[in-house]
Amino acid sequence: MAYTSTVLNRARARLREDKERKRAEYEDHLARAYTLRPRLREIDQALRGSSAQVAALLFRHEGDTAMELAKLRAENEALQNERQWILDEAELPDGYLDDSPVCGLCGGTGYVGSRMCECLRELCRQEQKRELAALLPTGKERFESFSLEVYPDRFYPELGTSARTLMQKNLNYCKKYAAEFQPGARSLLFSGATGLGKTFLSACIARQVAEGGHSVVYATAGKLFSDYEAVKFERAEPESLRDYRDCELLIIDDLGTEMTTQFVTAALYEIVNSRLLDRKATVISTNLNEQDLEARYGGQIASRLLGSYRVVYFLGDDIRRLRKIRQYEERSVRI
Repeated sequence: MAYTSTVLNRARARLREDKERKRAEYEDHLARAYTLRPRLREIDQALRGSSAQVAALLFRHEGDTAMELAKLRAENEALQNERQWILDEAELPDGYLDDSPVCGLCGGTGYVGSRMCECLRELCRQEQKRELAALLPTGKERFESFSLEVYPDRFYPELGTSARTLMQKNLNYCKKYAAEFQPGARSLLFSGATGLGKTFLSACIARQVAEGGHSVVYATAGKLFSDYEAVKFERAEPESLRDYRDCELLIIDDLGTEMTTQFVTAALYEIVNSRLLDRKATVISTNLNEQDLEARYGGQIASRLLGSYRVVYFLGDDIRRLRKIRQYEERSVRI
């Protein structure tokens, strides 16, 4: 699975740190053991010397090398037995002087051939979660915490359903989308008034998709366009936008709250169009309806969002306002 360059670079840095830490630990153990039992240093030097002798004998084409090799093996075995006896006598823990790599599969390189090793993949997953935890609104968004009780259960004749029933369907769909996410999944447009849970559900999707090992980038529309403007005015390198293009899932929150300019419209078109062409999934949340989208961003962008994205409509009362009212009422009762 592909990870963004930011996540991958951090994971690689952590793997290098793990290798350096393990090497430093080994050298510290070795120095302590040599100080405790100086004979160990002599044995290790003799073993390294005999290894060189064996290599030299294998390349010789004259004399009785078989007898000399047998003699060297016997000497090596005697030295190794003495070494083990000293370690046991010194009561050093098992493996105290093992010079094993940080990962037995890849040797600490992070790759087995051209395939990413599980050790590096796990570090990528951890870095992906850490990055999202810092970007998400609360860092604690979970589908299990999504409450349907705050949505009115009254029936809307013009819609043929209630807000609670509609949001139950939305919740089920988002959970399925996140659980079954694969590269090339369909893009989503969350549309509805403010305070109806769009940001919360998009954050839930981001968290679960990341936990599934996929690369996810989450940004508010303001942050996204600010980054694009920084590149335009040469305050940042073009490489800084790479994660927005390459991630398997890009989530843009609160589209329509930014100050809309010709540059913003052009940047949005480039993002939406290029990711559709590259079959990369995007989830966009907005308070704008269909007419507002076209009026603000033009027909080309609106047609792509409404035609190529699955539109998920949000209905109900302002959840944040309702929660504030309930908290006020609870405090009043206690007083």
